[in-house]
Amino acid sequence: MPHYRIFLLSPAHCGGKRAELLLNERAAFPLAVRLRSSAGATLGEAFSFLSGLYFRGKLAYADRFARPPGANAGVRVITTDRGLMDAGTEINTDDLRRFGTVDISPDEPGYSVPLARDATLLRQLEDAEVILLGSVATGKYVDILLEALGERLLFPIEFVGRGDMSRGALMLQAVRNDVELTYQPVAGAIRRGRRAPRIGSR
Repeated sequence: MPHYRIFLLSPAHCGGKRAELLLNERAAFPLAVRLRSSAGATLGEAFSFLSGLYFRGKLAYADRFARPPGANAGVRVITTDRGLMDAGTEINTDDLRRFGTVDISPDEPGYSVPLARDATLLRQLEDAEVILLGSVATGKYVDILLEALGERLLFPIEFVGRGDMSRGALMLQAVRNDVELTYQPVAGAIRRGRRAPRIGSR
C-alpha cells in the first residue's frame, strides 16, 4: 500500500453569474472584498464559491485524507492556464479573470502544456497515489493526466453514475464518517454507469 496520497481536484467554472458576482467591484461580501485586496483569497475558497457543494465536498475530502510526501502539496487544483496549483495558493481578481479566458481543451496549449508538465512532475514522487476528484467521463483533463501518470491515476469508484451534487454530498458524508472512498485506476475503468442511489437512501 502506498505511503502517500495526493488529490487532484477538477476545476470550477470561472465564467457565469457566480463569477460575475465574485468579480463585481462593488460586491461587499467578505470573499469578494478579500479577493480584491492585496492579500487575496485562496484558490480553494474562490473555487468553492464558484462551484458550490461539489467543490466544497472535494476540498473538504482532500484536506482530510491527503498524505503528501515531505513538503509537497497534498491538494492540487486543475486550472485553465497554470497547471496544477496548491489549493491554498492566494489569488486575486486578476488571476480569476485570466482563468476565465482560457478554454479547458486538450487542443489549447495554454491549458494542456502546463497541466501535462505538472502531472509529469507528480510521476517522479515515489510511493504516492494520485487520486482524481472529478468526472472521469470527460477527456478534457483525464486524457492528459493518464498520459503522464498511467496506472497511478486513481478515482473513487463511488463516483460512477453520480452527478456533481451527489458527489459533493458523498464526499462530505465521508468526511463526517471519517471513512475513505474506494479507489481504482482510471485506466481501463468503466467511466460511466447506472445512476447511483441518493445519499442516505441506501
